[in-house]
Amino acid sequence: MNTKIIIPFLIFGFIITSCNDKKVDINYSKKTQSKASKKISPLDKSIKIGKVIYTDMCTVCHLDNGKGVPKAFPPLANSDYLKNNQEESILGLKNGMKGEITVNGEAYNSYMAPLGLGNDEIADVMNYINNSWGNNFGKMITEEEVTNVIKK
Repeated sequence: MNTKIIIPFLIFGFIITSCNDKKVDINYSKKTQSKASKKISPLDKSIKIGKVIYTDMCTVCHLDNGKGVPKAFPPLANSDYLKNNQEESILGLKNGMKGEITVNGEAYNSYMAPLGLGNDEIADVMNYINNSWGNNFGKMITEEEVTNVIKK
């Protein structure tokens, strides 16, 4: 027999049997559990989801940094309006907004169309905005709160 043919088959056989050795216990579930067991708070989870929604729906006008466009779209970053008008902001996300508002001493009079978001999505976006770019309003907005604001 030709050893040039046998040696590759032996190496191949060794690789196959060693890869399928049932005695090797890698236990990926324990490794992933330890990573997954790091609990994420409900607020952090909401912020994470809200960031995705904000990126999809809001960055065109309010920009990635939340600073908006001067004289066109108000800033959400360090926004006195947002801080002092949480219910109006929730309603704006649900129903759209029109008419003049004053944000950080600057008048804005543009139109925001209704975004078609569910109440849970509105809560998530509000939590992202309320905890980004210098905003820290210290309170989590829940889907139930959004529902109550919209029902008023």
